Amino acid sequence: MTIVIVGAGISGLAIGWHVARAGQRVTILERGQAGRAASWAAAGMLAPRIEAEPGEEAALGLMLESRDRWAEYARALEATSGMDIGYRNEGTLAVALDRDDAERLQFNFQFQCRLGLSVEWLSGRQARAREAHLARGITAAIDSPLDHQVDNRRVVEALANAFRRAGGELIENCQVAAVDSDGGRVRGVHLADGGERRADQVVVAAGAWSRKISGIPTPPPVRPVKGQMAAVQMSHEAPLISRVIWGSDAYLVPRSDGRLLIGATVEEMGFDTQLTAGGMFHLLRAAWETLPGIYDLPLCESWAGLRPGSRDDAPILGPTEIDGLVMATGHHRNGILLAPITGDAIGEYLLTGNIQDAIAPFGPERFERDSTSISGSVEQAPVDHVSAVAAQ
Repeated sequence: MTIVIVGAGISGLAIGWHVARAGQRVTILERGQAGRAASWAAAGMLAPRIEAEPGEEAALGLMLESRDRWAEYARALEATSGMDIGYRNEGTLAVALDRDDAERLQFNFQFQCRLGLSVEWLSGRQARAREAHLARGITAAIDSPLDHQVDNRRVVEALANAFRRAGGELIENCQVAAVDSDGGRVRGVHLADGGERRADQVVVAAGAWSRKISGIPTPPPVRPVKGQMAAVQMSHEAPLISRVIWGSDAYLVPRSDGRLLIGATVEEMGFDTQLTAGGMFHLLRAAWETLPGIYDLPLCESWAGLRPGSRDDAPILGPTEIDGLVMATGHHRNGILLAPITGDAIGEYLLTGNIQDAIAPFGPERFERDSTSISGSVEQAPVDHVSAVAAQ
């Protein structure tokens, strides 16, 4: 069996690694550099609990299951690739800066408790006892010890390495123009340079660019959602914070090398990736209000990425009406979090034809039904969305 995966972001690489380890012939075609689009621009938070909010239950079960796979997944990936991927388990704090924030946070906390999520309510004093450099005006916080983080850039580099070591072929700067099919059966892909690749199965994991690939009878309803981010450099010996902090308008993610990531805007701007003064001002001001000590830190990087948002902001996972054509896209801002379950579930489908229960509600066919949303319990649980900031 020959498999072609379109897209070498974290989803495509995770799927490729899974099937390559099983001895299949698999090629990943990437329009640019492997892992350098949304996966590179992300923050690497694995935080489905702290982000759970009313009305967003449909994908929560999927996210919780994937987060629970991450520790073992990280160990296996590090062992195979020989690379440290920066998995950290200090937990996550969501903090309130004023009375309105505290009321919103309390509402979310009660909702999270009803779902049975492992979260703890803290006073402002208790929050500062755990992170001493937080702003003195912080009035309350939620502590979520089971919401962790990983260095997403290291992860995609490690996945590319592991994939190649397993015998997979990774071709960069190779743009796919169309899916080739005949009589309802996939035959491969056509390339933008006029070439072609034959395959028994094709996986579209091209992120925000998935809809631009022609030859798919029902194109996936995926759009680019712009996110601007910045990073400042803390002291490596004495970092300002040791865990992820969610403020009302920005989140802060400490890295082991002393960098502190600040993110992220949520903008419907098509494929525009320009940084803007307004976007940077919004992020830096919000971060300073939460963690005043960043004021004198050097700004070391700023960037923007394009999250692949689906119509209901939940991932699109599974087979299409074309036999052998599979979707793995639309992860929005949960691509890093969902990498283990995406790789395992889509990989298993390619190898066996079985659809795991966890991804069954998220197939492409749901957009052909009358309902435009997924209903379900926490076990099936749309991807969470915060108006001011977004995680991935």
